[in-house]
Amino acid sequence: MTYIDDATMVQWLAEPPVGRGLHFADPQRGWTPWPYADLADLSLRAAAALRDRGLRRPDVVAVILRSSPAFVASLFGTFAAGLTACSIAPSFAFRRADEYERRLGELLRAAGPALVICDADSAESVRRAAEAVGAPAPVLFEELVAGVTPLAAPDPEPGALLQFTSGSSGAPRGVLIPAASLQANVTAMRRWLEWSPELPGITWLPVHHDMGLIGCLANIVVTGCDGWMMQPDDFIRSPQRYLRCISEQRVGLAAMPNFGLAYILRRVRPADLEGLRFDSLRSVILGAERIDPQVLRSFRELLEPYGFDHRALLPAYGGAEATLAVTGLPLREGWTAAAPDPDPTGDGAAGAPELAEITGCGRPLEGVEVTVVDDEGAALPDGRVGEIHVRSRALAAGYTGDPGTASGTALADGVLRTGDAGFLRKGQLFVIGRIGDGLKVRGAMVFAESLEEELVRRGVPERRAAVLLGVHEGRPTAVAVLESPSADWAAPIASVLRENLDDARLLTAVLPRGGISVTSSGKPRRRVMWQDFAAGRLAAEPLSALSPARTPEEPAADAAADTGPDRAPEGEPVGARA
Repeated sequence: MTYIDDATMVQWLAEPPVGRGLHFADPQRGWTPWPYADLADLSLRAAAALRDRGLRRPDVVAVILRSSPAFVASLFGTFAAGLTACSIAPSFAFRRADEYERRLGELLRAAGPALVICDADSAESVRRAAEAVGAPAPVLFEELVAGVTPLAAPDPEPGALLQFTSGSSGAPRGVLIPAASLQANVTAMRRWLEWSPELPGITWLPVHHDMGLIGCLANIVVTGCDGWMMQPDDFIRSPQRYLRCISEQRVGLAAMPNFGLAYILRRVRPADLEGLRFDSLRSVILGAERIDPQVLRSFRELLEPYGFDHRALLPAYGGAEATLAVTGLPLREGWTAAAPDPDPTGDGAAGAPELAEITGCGRPLEGVEVTVVDDEGAALPDGRVGEIHVRSRALAAGYTGDPGTASGTALADGVLRTGDAGFLRKGQLFVIGRIGDGLKVRGAMVFAESLEEELVRRGVPERRAAVLLGVHEGRPTAVAVLESPSADWAAPIASVLRENLDDARLLTAVLPRGGISVTSSGKPRRRVMWQDFAAGRLAAEPLSALSPARTPEEPAADAAADTGPDRAPEGEPVGARA
């Protein structure tokens, strides 16, 4: 196999790979192929159009498009013109137009774009949001490139990327990724995955999220392999189509959050897989949320009879400030799960609740160093829980707009303090959850993600419950936020909270479907909801109020449309936090 090492983001534009390209899913026509030569020509036309409009480094170009040839050309055309690209979710990703426009306005204010590119579907919403914050009026991609002669050659110094961090903790923060950091991370990922042009890739992840943008699209294009590109709603409608493509096209690489595997398990039966083979699938990158070991086991059981090798499941961890990937499980090793060691300093720790086993997220990629530190910043030994710190050649240059303080993440002096809790064991990183999303109980930390995972194991549907933890009015407090709960949730919710948080005040808040605020990767924005609870904007009742008699029944309608990766996105990084 031929590796493409250290390729820049625009190198392929000068010599497009021959005989390969991207294939975009079309509900009516199957797959629409776009050879790399045609994509390169369109990208260089976009670059020339940006230059013709007087944009110069370091101007920002906001790209508000779905995964499409227009998005590819806008992104790489911006890089080729030496400008800074910023991918923002189009309107399809939000249910309510007013919420979309409010959120879009925040992002445009933080990005400060010199030009905004969108499509006709989003144009009116984008125009109103831009006008409200003094951003430029949007331009349709087709109008931008109409009649433009392609740029003769890409700028020798590619442009940068501006992406947004977690919306889970407060307002998203703009993170500026220099071209060198982007190249370093993409190169490290390709070396980790031993990715070559002969290995096709597939993705349904949204391109406004860095796992879909960098982990999938950028890696596919810079590697020059065939890429099979689906929309998130394509996958939601038919995960069977996604699996058929993997089998028929001999796809080698894929990526998704834990939700994607769980969704396949809910929607796909062995009868749907007859005649399919998955022996070509050597790498399934898993990130964007914590990874449930039971989901991995069940996925293996579903696909193994059809040639799937469970060692292809590759948990990973990362975040926006690290460009994307920080750690990843090496190929052919096989995933493992482990629990941390007890904290020897915890008073009464012997009686503390035990953490469930956590899926390992692999080892640091090339050029990355990971340490786990205590409250004083001292490195902890294997097995001990602390904050994850990262040094990397791919770190961001810094923040743009209002840096905020809510996220718990900080970038200074070449070190990324992630705000995530985890532990190391034999060089592998195990990620537990956000440090601000936990309570100390009988001398040991209990994390919201662990409780949510246990609720799913006991029958509460995934992404329908979020647990908020903190100290309120001087008392340790837990709030279980539930979306239109069914009567049979009452018992498991009560038992999980009481078993793990018996010293805390236990409350519940019931919301309608879609009421839990989530990020673009579907994770609860716990600290935002906690702030609402503390301010009295989120009404909560004692746990005892949650009973079969008072719990509204689950709607009979198919839940698939409400549980997709873009149900109510708000911008979030990648990894097992990513």
